[in-house]
Amino acid sequence: MMINRREAVVTGIAALTTPCRAASPGPEESIALVERGGGARGGELAALSIDLLMQKLGVPGMSMAVIRDWKIHWSKSYGVRDAASRVPVTPDTPFQAASISKPVTAMAVLRLAQAGRLRLDDDVNAYLRHWTLKACAGCKGKPVTPRSLMGHVAGADDGFGFPGYPPSAPLPTIVDILDGRPPSVTGAVSFTRPPYETYKYSGGSYVVLQQMLTDLTGRPFAELMRDLVLKPLAMESSTFEQPLPSKLTALAAAAHSADGKRMDQPWHVYPEQSAAGLWTTAADLAAMVIDVQRAVRDDSGKVLRRQMAREMLSPIGVGPFGAGFRLTALGDGWYFYHGGSNWGFEAHVRGHLNKGYGVAIMTNAQESGATLINEMGSRVAEVYAWDGASK
Repeated sequence: MMINRREAVVTGIAALTTPCRAASPGPEESIALVERGGGARGGELAALSIDLLMQKLGVPGMSMAVIRDWKIHWSKSYGVRDAASRVPVTPDTPFQAASISKPVTAMAVLRLAQAGRLRLDDDVNAYLRHWTLKACAGCKGKPVTPRSLMGHVAGADDGFGFPGYPPSAPLPTIVDILDGRPPSVTGAVSFTRPPYETYKYSGGSYVVLQQMLTDLTGRPFAELMRDLVLKPLAMESSTFEQPLPSKLTALAAAAHSADGKRMDQPWHVYPEQSAAGLWTTAADLAAMVIDVQRAVRDDSGKVLRRQMAREMLSPIGVGPFGAGFRLTALGDGWYFYHGGSNWGFEAHVRGHLNKGYGVAIMTNAQESGATLINEMGSRVAEVYAWDGASK
C-alpha cells in the first residue's frame, strides 16, 4: 500500500519509541568526546580539538546545547563573544537566531489557532487590518492562508532573506517592508503563483504573519511572542525586541566576518522580527525543541497540545516544511530542523521526531560559523549514535 508523504511523517510521529541507548555516556564524557574530535568519520576538521577547530575556522564564539531523553543533557559555551574585547561567551550570552525566528513565530500562530483565535486554513486577509495581501491574477480564488505561509507554499515570490539595518539607520515599518517602500532596503513581498502549487522559501511570508499577529491581537510583536512562547518555556535569555534593549546590549555576542574579525557594527537590527529578529541562547532554543517533542510524545508541552504539535511537524503541501520547521529523514529517523544566517551570525537547531534527542548550536561568525555548526552537529550525532549518523 502506498502512503503519501504527510502520512509517512505522521506515522513516524505516532510510532513513539524508547530513547536510543546504543551509546549512552554521561554529560562529562559526552562533552569530552565531542570536544576532542578524532571520531570514526575521519577528515581534517573531525580530527581537531574544539579549540583548534574554532581557531582554524576563525569562529570567535559558540554556544551549544545537547538534548537527550527529552531534556537538556548538557550545554556549554566556548570562545569569546567579541574578538576585540575578548569577553568570554557564557551560557547566558544571547546570539542572533536569524531564521530560527520562523518556527518560534509559527508556534505563536499555532497557539492562537489552538485557542480558537484563528483558523489555519482561512484567508489571511480575514485577520489583516493594516495591509491587504494581493493574490496572483491566476490564483482562481485559492486563498493564501496562515498554514500555507508557514510552510512556504503560499505562492510568495520574494525568495530573499533580510540584510538588516545598522543600529543607527532609520527602520521601516512592517507595511513599508511588505510594500518594498523606503526606508526598506528589500523589494516588495508579492504573490505570483497559486498556493500549494510550488514551494519557495520566503522570508516575506513570515513578515505577512507578523502583520497578521499584530493586527489580530492589537499587541506589539515582541510582547506577544514573549507571552505566547518565550515566557511559558522559561526562555529567559531570549527576546524578539528590535533594536535589542539596552539591558541586553552589554551581554550580547557581536557579529563577526567569516575570518573571525569584528564587523564595523556590533550587529544589525531586524524589524522583520518574525523572520529574523530573535535573540536567544542555545539552551533556550533546546527548550523550545524539547517542548515540541514532549507535546508530540505525551501531550505534556507547555505551548502546544499534541494535535497542534503534529500540525507543526507534518509536511504542508508540496514543500519540505511543516508549520515552521523543515522535515527530513536520515537513516531510519525523521528530524525537524531549521538553520539561521544573519549578518555576522550562524545558528542551527535540530530534533528527532520521536526519540527525544537533538542539538542547538549558535555562533558569532558568518559562513565559517556554519562550517563549525556542521562539524559539531556531526560529532554529536556520532557520539550519541543518532539515526542517520555517519559510522
